[in-house]
Amino acid sequence: MSSAFHTTTIAVHTGRREHVKDLTGDCEAFLTAVGARDGLLNVFVPHATAGIAVIETGAGSDEDLLDALADLLPRTDRWRHQHGSTGHGRDHVLPALVAPHATLPVVAGRIALGTWQSVLLVDTNRDNPDRTVRLSFLG
Repeated sequence: MSSAFHTTTIAVHTGRREHVKDLTGDCEAFLTAVGARDGLLNVFVPHATAGIAVIETGAGSDEDLLDALADLLPRTDRWRHQHGSTGHGRDHVLPALVAPHATLPVVAGRIALGTWQSVLLVDTNRDNPDRTVRLSFLG
């Protein structure tokens, strides 16, 4: 079996509010474009204040995630990292809880997600409205 590596970046506009963006369709389109069969898809956000999550969406879970992060990481002036808007230091702690990457199995050209799972960009940083996400397939 030969292996091939394909990679690309996508631009994501998250705006000036906390945001959860579903990337599942973008990931599937990338896999189709590169003719993926079996292998691994890595989704990586090269930013110090964003993460990648694999959870259910559409039933309130994405808002619940943002609420839980707000409870764990309040947007106050308590953070030592002080530049940016009030509470921006919490955004730099986010990737310790929501990793900036996920590696997912691909079977027969499709991401092998569970029934309700989606691939999400989690961005709590109000100071940076534009993100880059790198998609890489090895198969």
